[in-house]
Amino acid sequence: MDKRPILLVEDNPDDVALTMRAFKKAGIANPIVVARDGVEALDWLFVQGSFAHRDPSDQPVIILLDLKLPKIDGLEVLKQLRSNPSTKLLRVIILTSSREEQDILSSYDTGANSYIRKPVDFDRFLEAVGQIGLYWLLLNEIPPIRGS
Repeated sequence: MDKRPILLVEDNPDDVALTMRAFKKAGIANPIVVARDGVEALDWLFVQGSFAHRDPSDQPVIILLDLKLPKIDGLEVLKQLRSNPSTKLLRVIILTSSREEQDILSSYDTGANSYIRKPVDFDRFLEAVGQIGLYWLLLNEIPPIRGS
């Protein structure tokens, strides 16, 4: 299994804790990096700001991106990722509570690889995270990493 980090972009501390617990319970051992808003996510991904010291080759194996974020929303984060050659092929899974049809359409139009609604129930959430891990970390073939 690819041991690169998973980038979780989520501003709700309860959802962060739940996701971390679900990954642990599902046996997913990848390190998890948490960005609590869109600016922090972009800084981490583009190795800038307080993350300028980070190894730029250590890109995430997947990005779990909430849509409703402070500072810069998830769709804008996705747009910036898709417009940059060094990040345009990263796998981005929208993980949100939004049931808005427009959010689903906009996410796919902008280049999301998947759109998953967060289940409210912990057992269902645990199952969803386990399936994310199985498919995106074990079964899905990833494109080769490109240099910046």
